[in-house]
Amino acid sequence: MEILIYNIIQFLLYLVGAYLLFNCVYLLFFSVAGHFLKKTPLVLHERFKRICVLIPAYQENEVILASSMRALSHEYEGFFKIVVIADGLSDDTINTIKNAGAAVIPVSFVKSTKGKSLNYALTQIPVNEYDIAVILDIDNIMADGFLSDINSAFQEGATVVQAHRTAKNLDSSFAFLDACNEEINNHIYRKGHFAVGLSPALIGSGMAFEFSYLRTLLANIGETVGEDKEMDFQIAKSKTKIVYLNESLVYDEKIENAAVFTQQRTRWIAAQIEFFKKYFVAGFAELFKNGNFEFFNKVLQAMLVPRMLLLGLLFLLSLVSLIFFSGPASLFYPLLFVILCFSLFLALPERFYKDKRLFSAIFRIPYALWCMVLALLRIKQAKKSFIPTPHTSSSIVEEHTLQKK
Repeated sequence: MEILIYNIIQFLLYLVGAYLLFNCVYLLFFSVAGHFLKKTPLVLHERFKRICVLIPAYQENEVILASSMRALSHEYEGFFKIVVIADGLSDDTINTIKNAGAAVIPVSFVKSTKGKSLNYALTQIPVNEYDIAVILDIDNIMADGFLSDINSAFQEGATVVQAHRTAKNLDSSFAFLDACNEEINNHIYRKGHFAVGLSPALIGSGMAFEFSYLRTLLANIGETVGEDKEMDFQIAKSKTKIVYLNESLVYDEKIENAAVFTQQRTRWIAAQIEFFKKYFVAGFAELFKNGNFEFFNKVLQAMLVPRMLLLGLLFLLSLVSLIFFSGPASLFYPLLFVILCFSLFLALPERFYKDKRLFSAIFRIPYALWCMVLALLRIKQAKKSFIPTPHTSSSIVEEHTLQKK
């Protein structure tokens, strides 16, 4: 019996080791691949598609006022309309937005979700009124030329586009750490994947869709805490290609404090677990029956340990290995930890290394890790109620920080 128990424990340890190795190799591969994405300038077109810019707004009157006014001032030679989907906005805010020239579609739900708001709004807009639908978050700001880039991509035949979402505020250590995390995600899950011919992962905003395709897509989403992930799976299942525009920027507010960071990550982890359970079996079926590696790859992404938790877990396992074991086997987890750190630093853009705030942000990692543990313990909250990410900084930022790079 003792030998059986020992063998079972040994097997489980090997299984855990193999799983963590898979995590590190996956991240390393796409981190390296991201450096091979070639810059392909968009072709400027003289024809312009009609664009509907959808901004779901849950409460937060001041933020949507600032961001919608900024969106209305965006320069695009074709026709575009800003449409604010108002969930819990005041009458004064709605009237101000309307008077400024944007359209407003009021919504109200017992349990609000971004997906339900978008789905309802699209049913209120005639399908032949627009060619493209762009989705922004309440705090997003489009960089100069953004809609022109979107137009060019769709003129070239795109059906779905994911732009490069990047930080617009780096005014705290936590915000800087969150900005680093965003760019690492961009490099691995968007640049790296697109470089090897796979679709980039959708990010929830800075996305554009063929208008009629988005209506069909959202009609099948259902109630979920991660509508962008659900869309990712549905797009992959239909074998529709997503185009990544790395040079087309949308500016996004980064988390400035631990409480909001925990709240946001609670929703993200809940969504990841939801789709892992939902599509794990389907992922293998799609791969072996339909040869759909795109869909299977989405399942692989859902299997990954959240990166901050992986960093902490490998650090602890490395210490245990070095203290209590000897020989080559003791170096397994330290090696994985080094591979992970190398992958993350390789994915971080060069400009962050030149910023002295990087060092203070690194020292915030243990606190961020603790927040991730709290988020993991609170995932049931995300299933019971809508957990929006509150925005604390102003959407009005200095002009020179928002110029297209």
